[in-house]
Amino acid sequence: MVQSIIFDMDGTLFQTDKILEVSLEDTFNYLRSLNKWDQETPIDKYREIMGVPLPKVWEALLPDHTIEIREQTDAYFLNRLIRNIKSGKGALYPHVKEIFSYLKENHCSIYIASNGLTEYLKAIVNYYDLDNLVTETFSIQQIQSLNKSDLVLSIIKKYDITHGAVVGDRLSDINAAKDNGLVAIGCKFDFAQEEELAQADIVIDDLIELKAIVSPFIKRTSISG
Repeated sequence: MVQSIIFDMDGTLFQTDKILEVSLEDTFNYLRSLNKWDQETPIDKYREIMGVPLPKVWEALLPDHTIEIREQTDAYFLNRLIRNIKSGKGALYPHVKEIFSYLKENHCSIYIASNGLTEYLKAIVNYYDLDNLVTETFSIQQIQSLNKSDLVLSIIKKYDITHGAVVGDRLSDINAAKDNGLVAIGCKFDFAQEEELAQADIVIDDLIELKAIVSPFIKRTSISG
């Protein structure tokens, strides 16, 4: 029975692409001002690895730079992302609030588990008023391993989850579901890759499809209750 649903944030609930390019361009302009970058902004490379924790991002995008420069870049990028969120440049995917309201009305618990940093997630949740719909939002910062499967496990342990699903667009989300005995629902959205989605139990093109997926379980629970 699906009683709890754990959602990824970037590329699943939040249309990160709307603020990604401008935030990344700002960040690499900052590096250029420090004479630490003299090439094109690696937006395509970022899209390829979208969904991994930010420390891994900077390892990939700035392989020849010092840890200090990577950390400085990380802080600047986070600041630009948050400013763009608060200025309304981002957007949720269609039907996020509708499906959240439906799940909550039918006694399904909603959680967010993201590789995003705490302040970034907080900015999105606050700006789009998701607090009253989501039980709790979890950041990869909360665990040492930076592994999505471990993050989902921490949610399962905290809330004693026995049945549920993970909804996300990347392999880390699918693996997080399977590693923890949950249903893996893949989202065929902006950053999704076909070979990764092939490993999901279910693939959706729109979050509204979750109604049809969870409805039979909700009815079964109501009857048994």
